Amino acid sequence: MEEVLLDFANIPVEPPDVRSTCLQCERPTSVCWCVSLPTPPLCPRSRIILLQHPAEEKRCLRTAPMLRFGLSENKCLIYKGKRFPGRRRDLETILQEPNTILLYPSPDAVDLKSLLQNNNAETSFNLVLIDGTWPQAKAIFSSNPILHKIKQVKLITHSVSNYIIRTQPTEGCLSTLETATEALILLENDDGYRNLLRPLQTLCDFQLQNGAVSHQSKEFLISNNQYPKRIGKRLNKHKRSLGLPVRAGLPLDGDSSYRKPTRTIYTSLTNTPSETRPLRSRSELVLTMSS
Repeated sequence: MEEVLLDFANIPVEPPDVRSTCLQCERPTSVCWCVSLPTPPLCPRSRIILLQHPAEEKRCLRTAPMLRFGLSENKCLIYKGKRFPGRRRDLETILQEPNTILLYPSPDAVDLKSLLQNNNAETSFNLVLIDGTWPQAKAIFSSNPILHKIKQVKLITHSVSNYIIRTQPTEGCLSTLETATEALILLENDDGYRNLLRPLQTLCDFQLQNGAVSHQSKEFLISNNQYPKRIGKRLNKHKRSLGLPVRAGLPLDGDSSYRKPTRTIYTSLTNTPSETRPLRSRSELVLTMSS
């Protein structure tokens, strides 16, 4: 007993040292990517306006801060939320300006290159991007009518994402930083803006050196029958368009050869089954098996 008390007595009163954090990127200094930022920050004629989904801010590996710190002050403005402009009068003014364009692949979107060909080379733009996953971006676009009134453009490029530590939906999908970089190269007619990508390369290199693995896109995994999750109707349609068999990964919804696990519901103490229905979720399956 005395030995146990002595062990407790030897515990240091002071809290353990917390690893230092970079004041700019807010990452631990050992994995800080600020050293790879352009010096001095790049100063384009146009501005980047990011409409950021609230969930994106919680991600540890995000590229919006790289874009913000890689450009001069007020050249990358970030507005967080799901409804825009809300009470932000400055954002409302920006979204209503005639030189504001929205980078979003809607049916009405025009190629950014063709838009630039019809404008003066010195024209500056407010380029609006939606920062979030594809489902989040679609939800923000559909629920904000003011975005429908902005001229919409699309980026046609053969670039492949270097953000290899995250899974992209398709081969042509780029991160927020990469999308803004490709757009700025066109808007400014200056390939030097590719230096904005250096922090992303630094981040990916560090993650790969410390246990992370390189990710292929969902499109690649599906095309090669390597997608590990259940394939729904949308991905099933995509597989058919590629001429691939529809059964890959886990069985498809509507597959007659696959039967979902069922659970029997008892409504009396006599254990007489009154209903048998398919399980709705994996968690229900776990609860049923453990009961």
